[in-house]
Amino acid sequence: MSRTGKALATAPGIRFYRTCRLLLHVFAGLFEIALLFPFYSRLRRNRAVGHWSARLLAILGVRLRMHGHPPRDLHRAAVVVANHVSWLDIQIIHSVWQVRFVAKSEVRRWPLIGWMSARAGTLFIERGKGRHAARINRTIHTAISRGDAIGIFPEGSTTDGTELTRFHASLLQPAVLEGALVYPVALRYRDDNGNINVDASYVGDTTLAESLRMILAQRTILAEMIILPPIDASNKSRRELAAQTQGAIAAALNLPVSDRKPDMSAGPQGGRR
Repeated sequence: MSRTGKALATAPGIRFYRTCRLLLHVFAGLFEIALLFPFYSRLRRNRAVGHWSARLLAILGVRLRMHGHPPRDLHRAAVVVANHVSWLDIQIIHSVWQVRFVAKSEVRRWPLIGWMSARAGTLFIERGKGRHAARINRTIHTAISRGDAIGIFPEGSTTDGTELTRFHASLLQPAVLEGALVYPVALRYRDDNGNINVDASYVGDTTLAESLRMILAQRTILAEMIILPPIDASNKSRRELAAQTQGAIAAALNLPVSDRKPDMSAGPQGGRR
């Protein structure tokens, strides 16, 4: 059996129906964020984000199969480290676990979605700017101190789901300083035949609109999320954490780790997320 394949397509009428539902859902989210979020408690905001993400997945025909469970009560700082395949990754995790993600600054400039992401608590980092990375690390440190779980994608860009690229260690420094529990999360998308679904990925020159069209055209997408046992960051270096989380995710997905630089031959140009 091939590891990758094409998913079964939906009828044009279903795609149109899904598109209409998607637009209504996005505008409902904009309304809630703009008018209601200022009056919500942090807990209610988190619940609203989780509900919105779960509804989005349902509209897009994405079915989640989860192995393991998020911690119910965070008595220690928590950092989620996941492999990165698609812009769906954040919605998959948000649907079951309220995490503040670190994303590249390009996302902040996306129409509507960038604004929504910022208001939902996403932290943005300028790629390749060491001083900005240091400021983000301080912001992450503050968020962790408040009890927020932080999510990062240490590959630096997306893959098509058939491999991992080397994990960068820099954003794991706050986890080390806080002595956090680091939760490796393995993500994978499958098609109707059980093969890796490359059409769910968001790589190369693909635009967000093109990615949406490919996703809306599929009958169903099976998203698998494996929440692995946490790694205690106490007395570990950030490089040790990067190596251990990378190894755990690679083993869970049975994927090779590539030495290829993700920002060159794979991953959205401009560092899209």
